[in-house]
Amino acid sequence: MISRETIDEIKNRLDIYDVVSDFVSLKKSGQNFRGLSPFNNEKTPSFFVVPAKGIFKDFSSGKGGDAFTFVMEHEKMTYAEAIRYLAKKYGIEIKEDKTSSESAEEQSERESLYILMNFAKEYYKNNLIHSEEGQSIGLSYFRERGFNDRTLEKFELGYALEGWENFSHEAVAKGYNKDLLEKTGLVVKKEDGSSYDRFRGRVIFPVHGLAGKVVAFGARMLSKDKNQPKYINSPETEIYHKSDVLYGLYQAKNAIRKDDVCYLVEGYTDVISMHQANVENVVASSGTALTENQIKLIHRFTENITVLFDGDNAGIKAALRGIDMILRGGLNVRVLLFPDGEDPDSFSRKIGTTEFQNYLKKNTQDFVSFKANLYAAEAAGDPIRKAESIKEIVSSIAVIPDPIKRSVYIQETSHLLKIGEPVLLTELNKILVQERRKNEKEKLRDQEVQEPVEPIEDIGTISKIDPLSLVYYQERETIRLLLNYADETVDELKLSDFLFNELEDVEFSNPVFKEIYEKLKSAITHHQPISSHYFLSDGNDAVRTAVSDLITVRYEVSPHWSGKFKIDIPNEKNTLSKSALSNVLRLKFRVVQKMIEENLIRVKSAETSGSWEELDKALEIQTELKKAESELAGNLGIVVAK
Repeated sequence: MISRETIDEIKNRLDIYDVVSDFVSLKKSGQNFRGLSPFNNEKTPSFFVVPAKGIFKDFSSGKGGDAFTFVMEHEKMTYAEAIRYLAKKYGIEIKEDKTSSESAEEQSERESLYILMNFAKEYYKNNLIHSEEGQSIGLSYFRERGFNDRTLEKFELGYALEGWENFSHEAVAKGYNKDLLEKTGLVVKKEDGSSYDRFRGRVIFPVHGLAGKVVAFGARMLSKDKNQPKYINSPETEIYHKSDVLYGLYQAKNAIRKDDVCYLVEGYTDVISMHQANVENVVASSGTALTENQIKLIHRFTENITVLFDGDNAGIKAALRGIDMILRGGLNVRVLLFPDGEDPDSFSRKIGTTEFQNYLKKNTQDFVSFKANLYAAEAAGDPIRKAESIKEIVSSIAVIPDPIKRSVYIQETSHLLKIGEPVLLTELNKILVQERRKNEKEKLRDQEVQEPVEPIEDIGTISKIDPLSLVYYQERETIRLLLNYADETVDELKLSDFLFNELEDVEFSNPVFKEIYEKLKSAITHHQPISSHYFLSDGNDAVRTAVSDLITVRYEVSPHWSGKFKIDIPNEKNTLSKSALSNVLRLKFRVVQKMIEENLIRVKSAETSGSWEELDKALEIQTELKKAESELAGNLGIVVAK
């Protein structure tokens, strides 16, 4: 078990901006930082990091918490795994309260998979450098590619020895579980119960997740055996989903953020060769078709993608579908085409680093120009083919979600192809209308298929049809005031003392707010104040989500209102006394109304059953409650129907 001392040291040293920016591109927004949600697919940033409070809040998904929570949510880690990840990031030695053998028994299967993948990576690396076979075959291949020692280490390249069970024998000898070996995909089990290593006699390319952990491997065959595929990859596992991973993104993310553009290539060696040419903002889809989740990954770090195409017409046509998908994701797309027979790997080695970088700068073009030139060459004076080409280009423009960008590209297409804008706009509108009708039909079909279900109310939410749910908002506001202003002075009292005194006879109905309120009250009563960080680190999921929401300010008043326009916007601290009193009165008012509704049920029940004594008591209570409601309404300046 990891010691408290280690956890405290990590908390003291970590910076939530530093942690989150490893996964999301953040931009300054007042005193906070904002970016696209890493949990939901969105086009308008609603993800906030608040360094002063050490928290994040994602208004898109509702998730929130501290750095530990973020790593756990994003990387699907346990608390212990998140601690180990952050300790490694900040170079902190982990101290255990128990022996390492006891600790190992407690590790989750997921963490065990990561540990085994790391062992495999080190095993393959060692083979490449220290085995005779690895040096003569694997290392020779990488040297021919021009990869230096720094590159080998940066991408942690390796080699899998020939032989059916070299790796599995080594892993078992080191104490690794045979079942886990199969679950990682490193070992394949046959029907007769025997097994063999998946990777044999191949150079190895580890695939890293965003946090830097190895989640899979790609392997290239160096012999000319036509019965074997050139590349094989790890199968999907609990820690690896190929549609959610981009090769090289871990090594490229900082460069992508810095240069504000991402180069997209096809294979492992393309990525590595571009790094050798000092172009580090590059990722690969690893030979698979580009997916929406991969585009979303890139979008976290930049809105600009440049797709690099080999000089191969068949490959270009297949990759054009990826361009439309990128456009649909709201990103800006540029294209670069290499000379016939060349790819990023071969071309960078052929012309050298400086010339390669210049080629990238001078030869990128927007996707409209690229498609226009491509189809113009194919049409070659054929009017019908030209008309089809124009429709292809307009269909790509139609998937762009931003209407202003669509308009600009229509103008560009009109200029390039010498076609009137009205004609192109007519075609564009036709496509958009067809798409909208298609979506509406699908929506109606889904509604017909779905069975009506009873709404389930989450403990942190309220039913929209419940008129008594207004109590929720006042309870929420009470907790918000306590979390943000507990020590501020209100009418010569601390705000916490004021609220606890005024709400002495009020019991919270929402279980999440009730838990927070009671813990705050107990701690402050016993002179052991606890901050919001206590709930973020020790609270359950619902508590962490609620607290992060309540202490995160989504919008800030611009200083221009007072500085430039001379319009004074009062700070909440300056009106805290009024806000606190108003909230107390409104909460009591809503609670009384709730009690009135509940007591009215007892009145009707007593009338129906003929329990006259019970009816008299209920009516007496109803009279007192209505009187209290009237008094509170008068204090609030509102009118209540009799």
